Amino acid sequence: MSRNRNSLYSAGSSLSCRWIMDHKFRQHSENSLALLDTMANNSTNTTEDAEVEDTVAFPNLLYRQASKASAEDQLAFTVQILDETAALFEEDHSSASWEENTVEDFVNVVTRQADNLRSCIGSHGHKKKNTKLHMHFRRLSHHVLKKMGHSAEAWELIRKEIKTHLMRADQLVSSLLTTN
Repeated sequence: MSRNRNSLYSAGSSLSCRWIMDHKFRQHSENSLALLDTMANNSTNTTEDAEVEDTVAFPNLLYRQASKASAEDQLAFTVQILDETAALFEEDHSSASWEENTVEDFVNVVTRQADNLRSCIGSHGHKKKNTKLHMHFRRLSHHVLKKMGHSAEAWELIRKEIKTHLMRADQLVSSLLTTN
């Protein structure tokens, strides 16, 4: 078994980490990404080529750093991404042309992922948050959503950004299962 996989088991009980090992995280990731795609299909805005402004650039460096961290730290980073995502989608999205139940389902799936990962890392799950990651999500809220009046266009930018975050988070967790 790999160092990361061993540390995955030692981070919490093998029973709680079994959730990851049984690919439940991957199933939830697929569900959350499918819900984001459903939101895009229900969207009536025209932000096809729009991108999040440079002040909120995607934090690739944070993901690279996280990928080199211990299994516990990688899981804690992923939990934070999921928590921040859920909080972002709790903001006023009434201007987005998404069905409310789709957004609720998305938040529920992401929250379930975070809760299950948190149980996997046990007492380590209450580690200090990554400040730079928190500031990135705060900028998404302030520089995109609030600045653009929580418009449908703003939400489409957020939806695309979150899709990238969730795909990267899935890669991070999946790497713990494949590292030798």
